[in-house]
Amino acid sequence: MHFIRFWRRSTAVITAIRSFQVKRLLCSVGSEDDTIFALSSGQGRCGVAVVRVSGPASVLAVRSLTRGLPAARTASLRSITHPQTKELLDRGLVLWFPGPGSFTGEDSAEFHIHGGPAVISGVLQALGSLPGLRPAEAGEFTRRAFYAGKLDLTEVEGLGDLIHAETEAQRRQALRQMAGDLGRIYQDWSLRLKRCLAHVEAFIDFSEDELIEDGILNDVDTAVRQLQTDIENHLSDQRRGERLRSGVQVVIAGSTNAGKSSLLNMLTQRPAAIVSPTAGTTRDVVEVPLDIGGYPVLLSDTAGLRDTTDSVEQEGVRRARQRVEQADLSLVVVDLTQLPSEPQRVPVFLSGHLKSILEHSSHRRECILILNKSDLISTKHKRSIQTALEEAGDVPPACFLSCHTQNGLDDLLTMLQNRLKTLCGDPLIGSPSLTQTRHRTHLQNSVEALYQYHQYRDVDLVLAAEGLRLGLTSLGRITGRVGAEEILDLIFKDFCIGK
Repeated sequence: MHFIRFWRRSTAVITAIRSFQVKRLLCSVGSEDDTIFALSSGQGRCGVAVVRVSGPASVLAVRSLTRGLPAARTASLRSITHPQTKELLDRGLVLWFPGPGSFTGEDSAEFHIHGGPAVISGVLQALGSLPGLRPAEAGEFTRRAFYAGKLDLTEVEGLGDLIHAETEAQRRQALRQMAGDLGRIYQDWSLRLKRCLAHVEAFIDFSEDELIEDGILNDVDTAVRQLQTDIENHLSDQRRGERLRSGVQVVIAGSTNAGKSSLLNMLTQRPAAIVSPTAGTTRDVVEVPLDIGGYPVLLSDTAGLRDTTDSVEQEGVRRARQRVEQADLSLVVVDLTQLPSEPQRVPVFLSGHLKSILEHSSHRRECILILNKSDLISTKHKRSIQTALEEAGDVPPACFLSCHTQNGLDDLLTMLQNRLKTLCGDPLIGSPSLTQTRHRTHLQNSVEALYQYHQYRDVDLVLAAEGLRLGLTSLGRITGRVGAEEILDLIFKDFCIGK
């Protein structure tokens, strides 16, 4: 009964929002004349909830609910009442942000109220009763900020990533992108390309009048080649930013009964996978998200790789090999008790074993060998194996571990964290990495368009200029900012035509 009562009360906010569905259908969604409102602090009980309002009727909303307009950007404690019934809804802080100095660039207000469902529902109902106000669509406040020029698309994406960040490294990358670091790189490339395009178009239009300096096209050639190099270097980042944003795919692979599921349970600190001495217990892929040293990881336990006549296990093996193919990093678990008794033969055995687990050499480079069940061999024998591996030099990094005693876990975590840092990079060091597949696609299109410029440069300058224009359009689609007027402005600025 307690659960049912709580569920009914917590749905009050949802009911309040749903009551505006007819009004929403009658409004022109996205109209600049609309004033929008929404609960910005998330659903559920909380100490303080924030209701945000943005649009031309924000002044009306504040005055109607609080009987007065507070000083700009100053938190004021006010009684919040229903504009029709005059019933007291709550006492809370009210902030007023006159445009354009607000997040959306419009007149905006915030009501900081107590976070009970009934209070939130009452304030939302009160706002919905005012003329010209409607509930906001998903992401509409940020969309208005973009239209007002407060954010470009990369900053919008950075804000979204910050809201969804689950690890420290993700937070750092999102903050840097939201601050405009990535957008400034693309804006600089766009500016350089606009200048090149302006010069080429000026040459086409005015070269016969001898108003253009000699060698201007040679300067354009050099600038375009340098821009191509910069973009291609940016693209060759091994997907570090994308990995950090979406999570590193780490797959546990190996033969049956090597201790793969035990490793998963040890790293997650819970019984996420069934552990049994019976070979072939794990049939399907078991996925667990983890935060390892601030880096996001999607850890997958897979079926033991072996030949089998069992149709269900065969499907499990197929899925395991497919997941290994997709992995950013593989943790290959080996049973130490199954290694050759002579330490000198261990490196050759492990090399052959790795080839059977990781069929492509590129996957073997992104691999950590986990030599499990170290508690079952002597310390002397373990040292001999370690020496043989170090002398061989062609075996991936190896870690001795006992999933039973957890001896060696710290060494594994240190090794894993270092590898994750290599795969994702440090988001605070160096040039920011691209974080979205969308960015990569537009950048690749831009590079292809610049090659079109070189292809037609000595054949048809108009087609060459079109290549620059396509490249500029692709760059502009990343930030959401591109326009012909900026090119015309540069023409007149750089050449003073008609002088």
